[in-house]
Amino acid sequence: MRCPRCSGLEDKVTQSRISRDGSSIRRRRECEHCGYRFTTYEKVEEFFPLVIKKDGRREAFNPDKIISGMITACEKRPVSIEDIETIKDTITQDIQSKWDREVPTSYIGEKIMEELHRLDPVAYVRFASVYREFKDVSEFMDEIKGLDKDKK
Repeated sequence: MRCPRCSGLEDKVTQSRISRDGSSIRRRRECEHCGYRFTTYEKVEEFFPLVIKKDGRREAFNPDKIISGMITACEKRPVSIEDIETIKDTITQDIQSKWDREVPTSYIGEKIMEELHRLDPVAYVRFASVYREFKDVSEFMDEIKGLDKDKK
């Protein structure tokens, strides 16, 4: 680590602490050349695969898109933001563990629907209607009838 004052490369760590959320380590350092003290942060570099869209385009995975889609589906439903963030974290970890370089949007969408189906059937149907691009009311009704079968 270069000293921000003299650009020296030799320093010593005088103190280390884990951050409040546990996602990084804060280190106090002292340059052995000029004695300047400074703080650095160390955190795990996360790798996300590219997302393959329905039209074949590829874009960077963005966990915020999972949240925004679920917030829309869960509007005016008894679903907390903590539940939504937990689902996002679960899906993100699943993607990181199962997909190396690319993940299709169909996989992500199906995972979201699985979680919403378990959490709130109305939010599930709302999400499914947009995700599966229902063409008419009969497709919508078929999805709702499928929910009834799952309960029995």
